[in-house]
Amino acid sequence: MKATNELTSSETKNLTRRAFLAAAGGAALLTLSACSHAGTSNTDAAHDSSQKNLRGSLSLAGSTSMQKVCEALRETFMEKYPNVRVSVEYTGSSAGIEALNAKRCDIANSSRELKAAELQAGLLPNVIAIDALAIILNPANPITSLTTEQLKSIYKGQIRSWKDCGGSEESIIAIGRENGSGSRSAFEELLSLKDSARYAQELDSTGAVLAKVAATPGGIGYISLDVMNDRVHAVALDGIQPTSDAIAQKRYSLVRPFIMATKGEISSQTPLVQAWFNYINSQEGKEIIKASGLILPSGAA
Repeated sequence: MKATNELTSSETKNLTRRAFLAAAGGAALLTLSACSHAGTSNTDAAHDSSQKNLRGSLSLAGSTSMQKVCEALRETFMEKYPNVRVSVEYTGSSAGIEALNAKRCDIANSSRELKAAELQAGLLPNVIAIDALAIILNPANPITSLTTEQLKSIYKGQIRSWKDCGGSEESIIAIGRENGSGSRSAFEELLSLKDSARYAQELDSTGAVLAKVAATPGGIGYISLDVMNDRVHAVALDGIQPTSDAIAQKRYSLVRPFIMATKGEISSQTPLVQAWFNYINSQEGKEIIKASGLILPSGAA
């Protein structure tokens, strides 16, 4: 079942299209297309022509945190290949991985590292981007920075008032994701909180966490940086804001991969799956990833 509290498809479509156009610009895309075509060999042209004749259905499932970038890629991919239908279910990372193992989807979106058992089952972690987890507060909260130890103590239930972090006497409401969420797995692993985190509320999507913190004066939560908006504010961690430079230089600590997992090597997948990854790795695909507020993996720039 799809998460009901996530961004609506129309909101995501408008958001991703605006982000892409703002970053790349229509003229830049035309220039990019012309340059790419000018440098294409006859073999490449024939390969591209055969790909344009692709038809059929491609299915993805998994991480709700990856909705923004996945919808942007999905929309532009289907414009490029109009005979292909791409469907995505945002069910959480673990649910997506289970669906891939059960052959209910072609690709699993995961916003956490794959576990040893998943790797042993033949799943391949194709990293498409690097994301950061933003620690968000209600905009009425004057706190602008937390230390890693304060954050850990908050989620262990050891710090219960914002007064103990230099704020008001407002009670802290620690909000997080449900079991099976890639965001929760990454958050707890990065902060060594596995089996020790205590949540006032556990919600089933990135959008639900953002909305709840926005509506809760003492609320704190964690979300993918690429979906940040002015309904909440992100705090610095150990004095470091989650900027693109800080993430790329690994100075900001809450960093995780965005993975599109396949059962085996990409080269052994169907032509549709191979075309999808070819598009992601193209210059146009990379621009969309960057325009979604994400960092390209090392060596992919």
